[in-house]
Amino acid sequence: MLLCGVDEAGRGPLCGPVVAAAVILDPAKPIEGLADSKKLSEKRRQRLAVEIREKALAWSVAEASVAEIDRINILHASMLAMQRAVAGLSQRPDKVLVDGNRCPQLDLPCEAIVKGDALVAEISAASILAKTVRDELLVELDKRYPQYGLAGHKGYPTAAHLAALRAHGACEIYRQSFAPVRDVISNPPLWTEDDLR
Repeated sequence: MLLCGVDEAGRGPLCGPVVAAAVILDPAKPIEGLADSKKLSEKRRQRLAVEIREKALAWSVAEASVAEIDRINILHASMLAMQRAVAGLSQRPDKVLVDGNRCPQLDLPCEAIVKGDALVAEISAASILAKTVRDELLVELDKRYPQYGLAGHKGYPTAAHLAALRAHGACEIYRQSFAPVRDVISNPPLWTEDDLR
């Protein structure tokens, strides 16, 4: 039975797309050390991501854009990214296992598993691919928008990120449906740091 694990990364950040991955592992090529991507070091995640791409029977990564997140909300956008990831697989799985408590709409048997990224190897592999791809995207965005410090916090609402967002305003990579971003857009700073110098 071909099992496909599905997980997403990037539901909580204030900017950038939400990324989902789907992975069908090869039982003949086990991968040591698969775990919930959040519990692994960045180096370990990157090494495992390479190994997953090399050894998996099939894998696919897809995303839902900031515009889609703002239009249909983050939950539905996450489900959409998952649908796209499953649709992108080169092989059709017999069953899809999704991390969390709900399944995207698929024309395949699907089961949601709470904490699946720590319990099911296929979901762990998907969580690692989704996280590493999204982190790479944010490092690229950081080169274009260095003022926000995206390479460090990856878009999550840290104190430093919120301060940068208030200082520089929200550009097009920000999710306008998210409250901290909406607040900055509706209450722009009356003066900037430069005005105070």
